[in-house]
Amino acid sequence: MAKTKKPHPIFENVTISDIAAEGKAIVKMNDIVIFVPFVVPGDVVDLQVTRKKSNFMEARAIHFHKYAEKRSVAVCEHFGICGGCKWQILPYEEQIRYKEKQVVDNLTRIGKIELPQISPIIGSSKTEFYRNKLEFTFSNKRWRTNEEIADGKIFDTMNAVGFHIPGQFDKVLDINKCWLQTEDSNEIRNEVRRYALEHELTFFDLRKQEGFLRTMMVRTTSTGELMVILIFFYEDIEVQEALLKHIADKFPQITSLLYIINSKANDTITDQNVLVYKGNECIYEEMEGLKFKIGPKSFYQTNSDQAYELYKVTRNLAQLTGNELVYDLYTGTGTIANFVAHQSKQVIGIEYVPEAIADAVVNSKLNNISNTLFYAGDMKDILNAAFIEEHGKPDVIITDPPRAGMHQDVIDAILFAAPKRIVYVSCNPSTQARDLSLLDQSYKVTAVQPVDMFPHTHHVENVVLLEKRSLPE
Repeated sequence: MAKTKKPHPIFENVTISDIAAEGKAIVKMNDIVIFVPFVVPGDVVDLQVTRKKSNFMEARAIHFHKYAEKRSVAVCEHFGICGGCKWQILPYEEQIRYKEKQVVDNLTRIGKIELPQISPIIGSSKTEFYRNKLEFTFSNKRWRTNEEIADGKIFDTMNAVGFHIPGQFDKVLDINKCWLQTEDSNEIRNEVRRYALEHELTFFDLRKQEGFLRTMMVRTTSTGELMVILIFFYEDIEVQEALLKHIADKFPQITSLLYIINSKANDTITDQNVLVYKGNECIYEEMEGLKFKIGPKSFYQTNSDQAYELYKVTRNLAQLTGNELVYDLYTGTGTIANFVAHQSKQVIGIEYVPEAIADAVVNSKLNNISNTLFYAGDMKDILNAAFIEEHGKPDVIITDPPRAGMHQDVIDAILFAAPKRIVYVSCNPSTQARDLSLLDQSYKVTAVQPVDMFPHTHHVENVVLLEKRSLPE
């Protein structure tokens, strides 16, 4: 006879006490930490445990007895269902306070190194409509909310365009209004949906790998340019031309209307041919008079205003006088490299993605910058003793690695290069802290500056200055 699974417990009248590093709120019960989403410190709730492990639990709030004094009302109708903007219920001043605390906790707990006074976090001037890029998915499997299921609501169609539900790879939440990107983005997405439903275009079925409409990307710039890329699963010239023409006529503000035929099993477009329907093949962002080319595949920081703040912090900490050889590791499309080039003797950028390096070269030419060199390849393979001996030991290294941080071989190469200063930009303070501890033998952290790039999320960027330790006499 099969065992009956014991139901997870319910805890009543629990006061939420803090927020964990990954953004969920926490409370301790009998020395066990319980992680709870969509609540804030000070809320008094009943908790239904949803997952139970030996050293932690996960739970959801099933009843609120009291709301915290420091609490906001979520503005988005999709809050609590969509996977993004989970901190909308936390006032912005509290959000950045917890982000700053996250940086301090990671650097002290994981890094275990001597630290200077950490500078107050630089908050974002915009907390809504701050993103310059969003990607939407078309699906014939619309996610139904608990309320819709309880109400027994019947839908004429299960087609949806919006965001994937976390943990449900083939289910998509139909988005009416997203508060992350300008209103153009909402209007274009909703019009594409309306047109598609009216003309009975098929939405993609991820499991069966069938359907016409697959994904859509909207990119904007601070200069007012607007790019829309529609991705179809297969080619149907008459149907796609009619849709593209409708969008072009309805939204004349689109400066770059592109499309892709992607018949692969996955959604990535890096290996796909991009076709121009109307307008330009790219858009341009500006920063301090510099122009940066952005194509459909280009990486660019998704919060343009805060990217400028981040790069200014990076340049200031680098303390450039115009005489320095600078290595820019994980250079991407060369944004930082080109941003600091006028204050440097030479900048050498290294990046894994060849297309990004091609963009970096174009961005230098676009701005008449002649003192940059760019190399594509795996960082740990390119940045070695032979490379450093050929190009010269850098005075300054700027590094902005992915969330996983730097490979041990890269850290060893940096130690061999022995620059006077290292400016370490990170989107993950925990892996940054690990790397700082590995550099601590030769470098001392002398400045720490957190920057908030993503309001209403737990993510935080952090910039650290390391200076070479003096040799003992």
